[in-house]
Amino acid sequence: MDTITFHIEDEYDGERIDKVIAALNEEWSRSQVQQWIKNGLVTVNGQTVKANYKCEAGDSVAVSPPEPEPLHVEPEPIPLDIYYEDEDVLVVNKPRGMVVHPAPGHMRGTLVNALLAHCRDLSGINGVLRPGIVHRIDKDTSGLLMVAKNDAAHRSLVEQLVNKTVTRRYKAIVHGVIPHDYGTIDAPIGRDKRDRKKMAVTEENGKEAVTHFRVLERFRHYTYVECQLETGRTHQIRVHMKYIGYPLAGDPQYGPKKTLAIDGQALHAGVLGFRHPRTGEHLEFEAPLPPEFAELLDWLRKND
Repeated sequence: MDTITFHIEDEYDGERIDKVIAALNEEWSRSQVQQWIKNGLVTVNGQTVKANYKCEAGDSVAVSPPEPEPLHVEPEPIPLDIYYEDEDVLVVNKPRGMVVHPAPGHMRGTLVNALLAHCRDLSGINGVLRPGIVHRIDKDTSGLLMVAKNDAAHRSLVEQLVNKTVTRRYKAIVHGVIPHDYGTIDAPIGRDKRDRKKMAVTEENGKEAVTHFRVLERFRHYTYVECQLETGRTHQIRVHMKYIGYPLAGDPQYGPKKTLAIDGQALHAGVLGFRHPRTGEHLEFEAPLPPEFAELLDWLRKND
């Protein structure tokens, strides 16, 4: 299995190694990382360490995820909206309502089921249920995802995410009228202690999370915004916009019950840019708003 390497920046100086590694990759849980450390799959400056090792700025960290288990997810011939594909990487526009990878209660009809029917050569770094998946978007969020077709490509794309060089811009409709044109939300996100199915801004168990936003259009009761991710935490935009008092329209978990007529949060991953893992060429793609999102904007322009 390929090794993923990175250097500790000043912001993580003095932090535990397990916490830092989990913070740098949204697909790795802290408990998973702790097991890898215990199994000798993580080194710092060429030496194995314990999970409580305190990082120093400039440390060279190498993570070698274990070999994946045999795959037991059924391929399904579900149509895919593919924006780019070659031997290393695939970019797909995921529709609203589709789950990215199988999980209890969602073993069929996912993007992974569709990908396995389309191509068998997907990376195995993320294991049995998430082959090829480098990053995720929520079920009711539409838009662009990059998929790794081999482990070398997966390693490269993850390193780009860790180094914050991947461009990810989202369009969203939020409750309330944001008075300023631009803003940055820098607030750690972790599990909500009162509801484990939700995320929240929290210092206690939070990972670094940074979202930049700009206003695209204002209405009487809503604002149309573009959000750019610097990090990629679970539900990051949804949690951050609620935190500053402008929850996403239609959001069943973080928004008000009285909202716009849309099934799920009004959020679309419209722009995705990254360096090609093999050629080094910068690739950038843009997907238009899905019809239901565009229709909602038209309604607001006429009625709000």
